[in-house]
Amino acid sequence: MRVDEFNFDLPEELIAQTPLEDRKESRMMVVDPQSNHIEHQSFSHITEYLKPGDCLVLNDTRVLPARLYGIKTDTGAKIEVLLLKDEGNDTWKTLVKPAKRVKEGTTISFGDGLLTATCLGEGEQGERLMNFTYEGRFLELLDELGEMPLPPYIREQLNDKERYQTVFSKHVGSVAAPTAGLHFTEELLEQMQEKGIHVAYITLHVGLGTFRPVSAETVEEHEMHGEYYQVSKGTAALLNQVRHDGGRIIAVGTTSSRTLETIMQNGAETFKEQSGWTDIFIYPGYKFNGIDGLITNFHLPQSTLIMLVSAFAGKELIMKAYEEAVSHKYRFFSFGDSMLILEGSTDHQ
Repeated sequence: MRVDEFNFDLPEELIAQTPLEDRKESRMMVVDPQSNHIEHQSFSHITEYLKPGDCLVLNDTRVLPARLYGIKTDTGAKIEVLLLKDEGNDTWKTLVKPAKRVKEGTTISFGDGLLTATCLGEGEQGERLMNFTYEGRFLELLDELGEMPLPPYIREQLNDKERYQTVFSKHVGSVAAPTAGLHFTEELLEQMQEKGIHVAYITLHVGLGTFRPVSAETVEEHEMHGEYYQVSKGTAALLNQVRHDGGRIIAVGTTSSRTLETIMQNGAETFKEQSGWTDIFIYPGYKFNGIDGLITNFHLPQSTLIMLVSAFAGKELIMKAYEEAVSHKYRFFSFGDSMLILEGSTDHQ
């Protein structure tokens, strides 16, 4: 299958540069793969499409303020460092810019020496292994000195760091937000629980692979980067109960869906407590076993995310939905509008 089959024309002005004032007031396209019907709604009406006994699965990862700006201690040259993966012992896999200025032994200072990093070596894809020295707590220093690692297509400054976090974010470890969750407010989650809709939490720490375009010509040639996930015993038990009682499991975001599908691979019949690294790549032809519905944003052309959504709802229907989203001037990507994919959703209450 060719990667360019997932291309579409997107006017640049439809790429949302800033989040809406009220999270839940984003638009929501409702797609019903059963009837191929598409309707237009506001996200604030999401509860109308869900039934008592259904279960939403939210990714409670929290984004690190992972972008640091520092200077080389020997020359004063400006260096940007993006934290990718905690390797333990205050050592991180990072991306640095300009890379040619950072060699083994280079030391970089951040915040007038509050934090320093020394390069231990270079990785296969140009990453740098950096060892950090500091006093106090690393995450507190990151909060003070770091910036949110917004995707490259967002050029506006983010005034409030919390707007790139979900209201339920808890476990720090991502370099990008699970953006489908950005539409939820605490009030909306309360409304759902009052209606008898269950809410379950999983954790998947989003890695840099989420920013990387697919460079292969065919889908099958692309390799996914591994991302750490965790599903608790309580979440697994709740999901099994929902299935047993005939409720639907609706993944909020591609990260939640990839986590659930990782657990339910190879014909598994029940959800289990599990943690580890997943590089599952879902594209058309994949048979879903873990989810019955999906809430997602509008994704980049030719990305692994639009491939996953096409696998779930059908490529033809999704490409038609994206065409309609462009003609209706939906807002795209991280701070953009949402899509609910659910069979029978046009017969909502």
